[in-house]
Amino acid sequence: MLQRALDDSYPIEVRQHITGLTAARTAANACFRFGPAFLATIAAGQGVSLDRIGIAVAVSELSGLLSPVVGSIAERLHRRTAMWVGLLGVGIGTMLAASSMHLVMFSLALVVIAQSKVLFDLGLAAWLSDRVPFERRGRVLGLTETSWALGLLLGVTGMGLVTALTNWRVGYAVGAVAVVALAARVARAVPDDPAGHGHAERRAAAKGRITRRGRVVIAGTFCLMSSSQALFVTFSGWLTDHFGFSDAGISVVVFCLGFGELFSSLSAARFSDRWGKERSAALGAGLMVPAALLLVVSHDHLWIGLPMLLIAIVAFEFAIVSAIPLATEAVPGSPARGLALSLGTGTLGRATMSVVATRLYVDRGMAWPAALCAVFATGMVLAMWAAHRMRRAAGQPSVSIE
Repeated sequence: MLQRALDDSYPIEVRQHITGLTAARTAANACFRFGPAFLATIAAGQGVSLDRIGIAVAVSELSGLLSPVVGSIAERLHRRTAMWVGLLGVGIGTMLAASSMHLVMFSLALVVIAQSKVLFDLGLAAWLSDRVPFERRGRVLGLTETSWALGLLLGVTGMGLVTALTNWRVGYAVGAVAVVALAARVARAVPDDPAGHGHAERRAAAKGRITRRGRVVIAGTFCLMSSSQALFVTFSGWLTDHFGFSDAGISVVVFCLGFGELFSSLSAARFSDRWGKERSAALGAGLMVPAALLLVVSHDHLWIGLPMLLIAIVAFEFAIVSAIPLATEAVPGSPARGLALSLGTGTLGRATMSVVATRLYVDRGMAWPAALCAVFATGMVLAMWAAHRMRRAAGQPSVSIE
């Protein structure tokens, strides 16, 4: 289905497998995103407060600091191996979450899910980067990034409805079964590394150093991830505490968020190469700022606050999809390592906000997390402006040659 968005100039194996790989990433993303979306429900099931379970989420996000290590591993593995092993790890972690009896076990499960997903994501990005040049990479990576939205739209919504009918443990178990089945499919069907791209070449590439522009892009990723997490770990508690939303009601909101994110992902896949990746990422982050500020002043009014929440998270998706190709060139010749550094820094931002935002919400209400979202989104805009200026100074094209 997704292959229809790629013309014959893209390699045939990319066109043949992009739909299946995106489906596998959708299942992994659903398992990863289910916890934060239903954090209030899981906290109640564990018998703890929202800010305490926020610490568990923060621990899993802090494990993202291991992403550069995982990136080095992924760079040395066969791409297909990194993908199916990562998916299998997501399935194991998800079953561990489903059976967790206390916060320590739940935290460990989230760590396993997060780092296994990193391994899969890096393997997938490297597999595509081996085959598609940077100038055209925005479209193909953008198409696979629809899995982030589809994971919410289809995966988390479906797991949420299962939760509404049964409990959150069964919701997690359903996700685990799906992702393990898709791991088996990837191991069997996806072609392995191209000829001539061996371990010696990867070891040499892994010794490359991050560029100055790459550092700016990674700093922007920290700001962008921080801004979105401030809203994502608090919105279910806000809707439940202040407006009486049930699990089914949260599922409806999650569905709307997923639909909006899907639109953003497809839009980024279509336009980011044409407009320039830095400009597109800055545009998405720039839209988050007024939406978050309006949420600050309207958080007591559902009919204003909820649309602003939706706009901010949808704009984030456009920004992050546009920025991902920039991370793949942060370390010349080593797309997995560059993306791993970006992910590690971004997860540090998410970990920080998982603690800070949930604590501020419990103590002060929704206005403070929304304000943090606006501040950090502004930081992303400034980082993309600086990265764009560096690209122009180096005489490199910022838009597709198409």
